[in-house]
Amino acid sequence: MNKVYEKLTKCYESIRDRIPIEPKVALILGSGLGDYANDIRVVSTLPYQEIDGFPVSTVPGHKGQFVFGYVGEVPTVCMQGRVHYYEGYPITDVVLPIRLMKMMGAKILFLTNASGGINTNFGAGDFMMLNDHISCFAPNPLIGENIEELGVRFPDMSSVYDKDLQQIIRTVAKENGIDLKEGVYAQLTGPSFESPAEIRMLSKLGIDAVGMSTVVEAITANHCGMKICAISCVCNLAAGLSENPLTHEEVQEAANAAAPKFKNLVTQSIIRFGAETGNL
Repeated sequence: MNKVYEKLTKCYESIRDRIPIEPKVALILGSGLGDYANDIRVVSTLPYQEIDGFPVSTVPGHKGQFVFGYVGEVPTVCMQGRVHYYEGYPITDVVLPIRLMKMMGAKILFLTNASGGINTNFGAGDFMMLNDHISCFAPNPLIGENIEELGVRFPDMSSVYDKDLQQIIRTVAKENGIDLKEGVYAQLTGPSFESPAEIRMLSKLGIDAVGMSTVVEAITANHCGMKICAISCVCNLAAGLSENPLTHEEVQEAANAAAPKFKNLVTQSIIRFGAETGNL
């Protein structure tokens, strides 16, 4: 058996009896949304440390647990703290949670993150829905022997972010008076913030926002047949666009300030996903 798939199935078998519901939506909570799970109808929690072989998040503000519950009536698993490539894990471990949530039953992956704004029309606290991404900076998580049980060797990437889900999010944002930007996101490896020269390069490539997560997760979810949507909270202007040096604290503060609107947008979107697809 493929070693990556063997590790995945081992993780799943170790918690199979502790999964209280079959989630239809998998939600990854980025910076500023860490306490979102407190606001849903929680059924149970599962710390990452209690999952055999599971990578553990080490980033401040990321609690490190799965939360099972209901957003409205939609069964959902929330990933309260993601794993980043810069923490030193192999890329296959970084995306293991995506595959594990797929095995739990999730059909939709809702990604959230905090990002640096490159588009000069963006400001701190803005929300950007991803309509595409550029992936050439972080390692592709599909490198190596293909896991035939999950997907094809050469998955199509022409429409990673589901157009129907995007339209639902647009409608929810409009109905709730939330200014929703759209654009292209790039994942760099981190943990250092980008240099001004790197930001100028990314701008010339047509990138609107940059961060240290999300793209490898989207590639993995696309490979295994999930529908994907993603919203980024622009927490600061990228290097060279502001006179102030970039800090993680600044990102966290901006994300926290935007959290109430972010939570509302995520909640109402997931409820609408369920309503418009017959509870998925």
